[in-house]
Amino acid sequence: MTPKTRSQAVETAEEYYDSSEADAFYLNVWGGEDIHIGLYEGPNDDIAVASRRTVATMAEQLTGLTAESRVIDLGSGYGGAARYLAANVGCHVDCLNLSQTQNELNRTKNQETDVTGLIDVIHGSFEDIPAPDASYDVVWSQDAILHSGDRLRVLDEIKRVLKPGGQVIFTDPMQADNCPDGVLQPILDRIHLETLGSFGFYRSEFGARGFEEVTVSPMLDQLRTHYTRVGEDLQSRYDDIVDLSGGAYVDNMLRGLQHWVSGADKGHLAWGILHFRKKG
Repeated sequence: MTPKTRSQAVETAEEYYDSSEADAFYLNVWGGEDIHIGLYEGPNDDIAVASRRTVATMAEQLTGLTAESRVIDLGSGYGGAARYLAANVGCHVDCLNLSQTQNELNRTKNQETDVTGLIDVIHGSFEDIPAPDASYDVVWSQDAILHSGDRLRVLDEIKRVLKPGGQVIFTDPMQADNCPDGVLQPILDRIHLETLGSFGFYRSEFGARGFEEVTVSPMLDQLRTHYTRVGEDLQSRYDDIVDLSGGAYVDNMLRGLQHWVSGADKGHLAWGILHFRKKG
């Protein structure tokens, strides 16, 4: 099978996450094990604890997950979700991720656990998943699909690799369904994208591909809290993180985080857990 050409957005994301500046920031500020938006029970929750709570909450929503299940995590980062699922369920998880820097640390962390035989780390893009049709019982993804410049292709790939009756569960920073044109440009410029998805987009497109909605849970307040907490932690450790990632990177990150907080305050953004099932 001839590999498809990847979108420019994916190429840009790979370059970014492979950089030493980004790697140091995500390891030391964003949660380390789980570099995704967290679920906060209070505004002062530890970022890593809240981020792991997201993983646990998503896992609880999946039905019929057993040691025989096969899962693929699209945009798996450092592999925290895969280790959680392997340790708590005993299922096999493929980590598909485009950053070799993150993949190397993922493999190292896996070797430090007793579940390393249940996890495979694969370098690749969710725009062209290197797996046969109907390979997986579950497709999992956290805050990654936004980085595609061709999200319809990603959804086509999800449909292709899922077995009939299989589940897809994911989170994604999105725009509100009623977001005015142009107001998110500072965010889009920052992450080198032309658009974001939305709840309406995913509901419509998964429905068109023969999926039924299981649950869709909007949680914009969690996005706002997470970006606020990351900004606060980064500011409080400013000098230390500048030593690791450089002043220009840290200052740009602080500005970018504020754009997300502002967008949430104005109701222009969306985030939550989306869960669909492929009809059998």
